[in-house]
Amino acid sequence: MKRRLRDLLVTILGCCLCLQIFIPQASGGTSEKFNFADISKPDFFPILPWDAYHNGKKPFIDRGAKGLEGIAECNFNMAGFVLPQDLKVCEKLGLGAIMFPSEEALASPDYTRQWRKLSDEEIDNRIKQMVKVAGSSPAIVGYFIMDEPGVKDFPALGKAVAAVKKYAPGKLAYINLLPDYATIGATDKSQLGTSNYTEYLELFVSEVKPQLLSYDNYRLLISNEFKNREKAASYFNNLLEVRRVAQEHQLPCLNIVSANEIRPFTPIPSPANLALQAYTTLAAGYRGVTWFTYFQKGYRYAPIDSAEKKTLTWVYLKEVNRQVATLAPVMSLLTSTGVFFSAPAPTDGLPSLPGNLVESVTSSTPLMVGEFKHRDGQNYIMVVNLSLESSAKFALKIKIPVETISVISAMDRSLSPFDQTVGLWLTAGQGVLLKLGK
Repeated sequence: MKRRLRDLLVTILGCCLCLQIFIPQASGGTSEKFNFADISKPDFFPILPWDAYHNGKKPFIDRGAKGLEGIAECNFNMAGFVLPQDLKVCEKLGLGAIMFPSEEALASPDYTRQWRKLSDEEIDNRIKQMVKVAGSSPAIVGYFIMDEPGVKDFPALGKAVAAVKKYAPGKLAYINLLPDYATIGATDKSQLGTSNYTEYLELFVSEVKPQLLSYDNYRLLISNEFKNREKAASYFNNLLEVRRVAQEHQLPCLNIVSANEIRPFTPIPSPANLALQAYTTLAAGYRGVTWFTYFQKGYRYAPIDSAEKKTLTWVYLKEVNRQVATLAPVMSLLTSTGVFFSAPAPTDGLPSLPGNLVESVTSSTPLMVGEFKHRDGQNYIMVVNLSLESSAKFALKIKIPVETISVISAMDRSLSPFDQTVGLWLTAGQGVLLKLGK
């Protein structure tokens, strides 16, 4: 769970009227334009650093254009959470942005926690002022409303979301939810304020009427890379339950995962655990990947260290983002139809194969299998190696008649045959997208 307010960082994503976002390609350039005209459009596939570009303390850190250029170079298509003075550079670099309206608001520790203390008129006026201060830049994706609310905040948040829809049609009113390991119970004695996590999600949807579901879960690293099965269960159960509720209500869902040493006792970012967090998110049908954090702040081994220099984490993350960006034009057209796990799964209680498309898989490591339907009717599969220590070769048995199985390259989206007899190798944490041909 994020530290309280996480320096009033602001989260992500989506839904703007004419914004063109660039998905970086393998060359490091920005050749494909994505239009965030509506959150329901397939172009909505954010790759976001979950971080405030400035900090929440005075004097503010002003990283200037060089810092935003580094974010674009790291294959993000959104800048994170900026102030109005950053928008011109965001426009130039093709980066979308979630707005914090002013330095005063960013520096106030209570600004984003006050909604339920405000009258209806005060909520309406605050949103109106946020929209006015941010201006009309095409780089604006949306506005930060609140991070990790409890149910007692939901009535007021519903009014804030409605006000954003009124004053900034097509923009996102961003609210990020607590993970499933937040405390439960009475509203005055717990973080969630419900008896279980599903109730928390359902009340959020019914009372707030959000445009998406976003939450954060860092249990993969907190579980010491699956060695603690109980904490590993939280990562996957949270992933699947948010997916279920989002599909039930036809909402996109977004996951915030870790790009730093999230706790002093956890493993640090590696190519394997960064890839695994990204690919498990994609395999569950989520519409983008969000990383906490980009700048070091109170967390070590972040992509940018306390001296504002790139670290090895930055290099690892750039490559994982590049793969996500390359697959995004295909993934954004897919609907998740099932998520399954090979035996033995990394934790108990996860849905096991057979699925609707895949009868079985063979591998020396546990695998996650996501099944998808393309808008053109074609079936797709994503297979993820859940080992963070070992590469593994897998083979699979398909339940339905297929003429071909093709590997979609994470380098350039080119297709190559998948040989079911020979199988395919995946490095630790790696995933692969397969197309089933009729």
